[in-house]
Amino acid sequence: MSDKALYQQKKEAQLAVWKAEIDTLKAKSSMASADVQIEMNKHITMLEKKIDEGKLKLSNLIEATDDMYESIKNGVESSWDSLKTAFSDMASKIKN
Repeated sequence: MSDKALYQQKKEAQLAVWKAEIDTLKAKSSMASADVQIEMNKHITMLEKKIDEGKLKLSNLIEATDDMYESIKNGVESSWDSLKTAFSDMASKIKN
């Protein structure tokens, strides 16, 4: 399997984990007070948008020629860093 295919698999697996985490957040939100639900739903919506951005960048990577692969990969990594930070921030807010 090529490096590109392995990278794609790794990122798709991470997306699946993040989707599962969002489902867990939605379940927690549904059990919270109305004010907390409103706040959590804002964050969940933002996370879902970031995941959609990540999916788009990943699909661009998949379609990229070998010449463009490295530059697009950098964009994917940037999106992933943003998603990691967003999930970390959300987790800390939920704990508080």
